[in-house]
Amino acid sequence: MGYFLALDAGGTKTECLLADDNAVLAHASTGTVKLMRVSETEATARMTALLKEISQLANVPLASITRTCMGLAGLSSPEVQQWAWRTLAGLVGGEVLLCGDEEIALDAAFRGGPGILVIAGTGSNVVGRCADGRMFGAGGWGPVIGDEGSGYWIGREAIRTGLRARDRGMHTCMLECIQQHWGLSSLGELVAKANAQPTPDFAELVRVVNNCAETGDELARALFERAGAELAEQILLVRLKMMEAKCEGTGPPSIAFTGSVVTHLTRVREAMIHGVKSALPEAVVLPEAVNSLDGALWCARRG
Repeated sequence: MGYFLALDAGGTKTECLLADDNAVLAHASTGTVKLMRVSETEATARMTALLKEISQLANVPLASITRTCMGLAGLSSPEVQQWAWRTLAGLVGGEVLLCGDEEIALDAAFRGGPGILVIAGTGSNVVGRCADGRMFGAGGWGPVIGDEGSGYWIGREAIRTGLRARDRGMHTCMLECIQQHWGLSSLGELVAKANAQPTPDFAELVRVVNNCAETGDELARALFERAGAELAEQILLVRLKMMEAKCEGTGPPSIAFTGSVVTHLTRVREAMIHGVKSALPEAVVLPEAVNSLDGALWCARRG
């Protein structure tokens, strides 16, 4: 019997499964190990503690692991690759497979087959995979210059929208609520914090914006609709790239989604689906969010 380790290293947390050929034996999680967000020392410490914890929970020595599949953002970076290889090789036995976070999410939805995936959590990007394995993407250029429709983008845009509304004499509760959330006493302090270096965690403001939207704030609701429209635009761009490459099948495009924003914010998801369906009525959007860990486990078992 083999033992398989699956890891999903996201922007806010890292989740892990340890399984045998037939069943999941243990699940554990820790904070992010993304090197854009934490130091290499902190990432290594978190990974080490996480794997020791899941080994104890499953009562399986790490040296007995047959194969590990880790999905993580930023895999194109040599620094990220080297850290992941070095860290996992020093902790677990068996083969180590490194995949982009989008690959394991695609596998969770389509089990190696074709489809389009939207990732919208702390960050965002869209990736499509053809039946022959070729992949095409859009977005995912990072929080400062991209990641439209993501949690970070929503939080940053909430402040921009609020300030523009204030200049125009329009009402929104977003600025006041963000100020309260950050424990600030004035608008000037909010502006200073938003412009500070290093930048604050704008993604944490999504809940604040959602509370405003739930109380009827039209600008907050419109912001969520904009986020969905941004994601739809990227989906359509990926679909166009796939068609131009003549790699699509004859059936309608299948679209899956994952990430806290598109999973939990109904207005964002509905706006995204509306934008896609307006251009591609035949598109099939999976009804539930995919769990990237399932894809990592499928990959680890498959080898």
